[in-house]
Amino acid sequence: MNFKSKLPGIGTSIFAVMTEMANRYNAINLSQGFPDFDVSPELIDLVNHYMKKGFNQYAPMPGVFELRKSISEKISQLYNHYYNPETEITITAGATQALYTAISVIVNSGDEVIMFEPVYDSYAPAVLANGGKPDFIKLKQDDFSIPWDEVEKRISERTKAIILNSPHNPTGKIISKDDLIRLENLLKNRNIFLISDEVYEHIVFDSKKHISICESEILSKKSFVISSFGKTFHTTGWKIGYCAAPEFLTKEFRKIHQFIVFAVNTPIQYAYVDFLKNPDNYLTVNEFYQKKRDYFRDKILQSRFRILNTEGTYFQLLDYSAISDKNDIEFSEYLTKEIGVAVIPLSPFYNSEYDERIIRICFAKRDEILNKASEKLIKV
Repeated sequence: MNFKSKLPGIGTSIFAVMTEMANRYNAINLSQGFPDFDVSPELIDLVNHYMKKGFNQYAPMPGVFELRKSISEKISQLYNHYYNPETEITITAGATQALYTAISVIVNSGDEVIMFEPVYDSYAPAVLANGGKPDFIKLKQDDFSIPWDEVEKRISERTKAIILNSPHNPTGKIISKDDLIRLENLLKNRNIFLISDEVYEHIVFDSKKHISICESEILSKKSFVISSFGKTFHTTGWKIGYCAAPEFLTKEFRKIHQFIVFAVNTPIQYAYVDFLKNPDNYLTVNEFYQKKRDYFRDKILQSRFRILNTEGTYFQLLDYSAISDKNDIEFSEYLTKEIGVAVIPLSPFYNSEYDERIIRICFAKRDEILNKASEKLIKV
């Protein structure tokens, strides 16, 4: 049959590729970003409670109202911005679905969307699938900060949106107040939307603070702010996230959302309502993961890897240029097959040519796993 692919240049995600390789070679999997430790027993009990109570049918299309209300209160307390839970917050089947839906709302044929390399791999395909064109801008190589002068030069009449990710996957970089001001100055008089991926909002280190786009009165009026419970509560497999946006954008968001998933897992939504009543359940996550980060970094200090700075997320970049001349995909395969540690190469996060010697590891693992992996990496 005569068939034309919407995504002819898109293959299997590097995360799936490296996880499959880790399984095939029985390697320690520090590649795909998922925790390997238990979910809170209290949260498990809450889900079970609501299942047994009969909360097992369709939730309301925008999400359980009590959960939307809890999210609204959390955002108000942390970022001093109010979203109406009835008209401005939508519960989604994870952040990836929220991102795809938000992109679908604003991108039409020929529209350009600025995104920053290294870029999370779901952004560009969603833009392409909606007939748009990704406009890739490289973060500065020395510290992965945003080159705002370059952004200003690249904005054109075709620019429809900017996608921002902070804390940033894969680099761990977080935006600053100065970044927020630069972005305000760029967008305040332009008809350009913003999609802010903030799924790691509660994983920020060294007493730094997550800066949310909704803290800006200028930017919040034209932004989709997207987050997820999976990263915060070690429940990535439950696939529940949310999108906060002004009413006119949420109205369009829900038009598409209803025909992608309609509604999201009912008993888990009710369980999150109860779990969010204790702020410590999300406010202590940064401390938990900083201990993980520091534990792993201490373990590999004697290795030949250069440890790059990470300000947030549960990912650590390692420079291996002192170890090998292999490109990052070849080196990642070597580590997986020969050393027994699966990692993620950075080049798949780039659309343009990339020849740096950097890999990404996930330290959201039990200490004994991090210990075993570090013992192997020290020998490289």
